[in-house]
Amino acid sequence: MTYIQLFIAFFRSGILGYGGGPSSIPLVHREVVSIYKWLTDEEFSDILALANTLPGPINTKMAGYIGYRVAGWLGMFVSIIAAVVPTVLLMVILLVFLASYKNIDIVVGMTKGVVPVVCVLMAVLTWGFMKQSKKTLGLLPSVMMIAVALILIELLKIHPGFIIVALLLFAILKKDKKSGEKEKGAQSS
Repeated sequence: MTYIQLFIAFFRSGILGYGGGPSSIPLVHREVVSIYKWLTDEEFSDILALANTLPGPINTKMAGYIGYRVAGWLGMFVSIIAAVVPTVLLMVILLVFLASYKNIDIVVGMTKGVVPVVCVLMAVLTWGFMKQSKKTLGLLPSVMMIAVALILIELLKIHPGFIIVALLLFAILKKDKKSGEKEKGAQSS
């Protein structure tokens, strides 16, 4: 049953994720966090951050890791196949269709209409991550990290992967510092 659920979850995100990786991320989130509850919001955020630092399609990387985590090697293969099959089928069908009718107004409008939908999906996902980081880090550190990341990416043109790695290292060091303080507190009592 788990393999069927993995297939359904990643097939749905693959078939409905029109517009590439950014549009599939909220769909994967809904499947693995809200519907099947394989991950928490925090775990999903960590996986997304790590997956963004690696080359290749985000949906496939997340499918592979989540499938492996849920059901081992076979789960990984099932999830990757489910994530890739819709893309292959739609590529063949849509490219033939769009190439034949690319100048028709409805096709032009359809392709332009994807951008605002993806923006809304990303905004909803970002808002959810912001609420989660507010709980764990607090409002001020979260806003400061967003501002610094925005400046580094947009103004200084630093690759987002480097920023993600730096923030992951920061989080690890902060966690190690907190656990060290807890150990000292436990030893003194």
